[in-house]
Amino acid sequence: MTRLLLIGPPGAGKGTQAARLSERLAIPAVSTGDIFRDNVRGGTELGVLAKSFMDRGEYVPDSVTNDLVMDRLEAADADSGFLLDGYPRTTDQVRELDEFLAQRGESLDAVVQLTADTDETVSRLLRRAKDQGRSDDTEEVIRHRLDVYAAQTAPLIDVYADRGLVIRVDGLGSMDEVTDRIVDALERRGIGAAAL
Repeated sequence: MTRLLLIGPPGAGKGTQAARLSERLAIPAVSTGDIFRDNVRGGTELGVLAKSFMDRGEYVPDSVTNDLVMDRLEAADADSGFLLDGYPRTTDQVRELDEFLAQRGESLDAVVQLTADTDETVSRLLRRAKDQGRSDDTEEVIRHRLDVYAAQTAPLIDVYADRGLVIRVDGLGSMDEVTDRIVDALERRGIGAAAL
């Protein structure tokens, strides 16, 4: 059973790497961004609410996010492990996740921190916005999201570092290079080696 968190600034390649690691480790990638975007596309009540926050580059409120993620982690395919992408993003969400896992006698195995240069992440996200037509990826919103990340999410790295869980990986380079770096770092910790 492997339980991972992938953390890093917007544009660091978390979604791409989450999908690759999910396949290699045979565990589901649980992405709050995907959950929200699916609801936005579907025009659900949650989607409309989430879009109003996303378009301003702000986080969807913890109460909504927590409920969605915990519901997803209770699905049968997450019984053998999971990879979180985009959650938790605040210390309150860390506490919620800790409580949820503790009730199940579980804990995270590692937190993979992808690092990336700010200007490079802005460029990546602007290219993605153009390619995918994503309304939430204007330069102003991207830079605001990076500021929000620095203020609210980066401190989580300290929380997890104090627990000895953080594995820092350079997120720049080709997709294969970054995946290989993550896999090597996990194997050095004895995590997922059999599945990899």
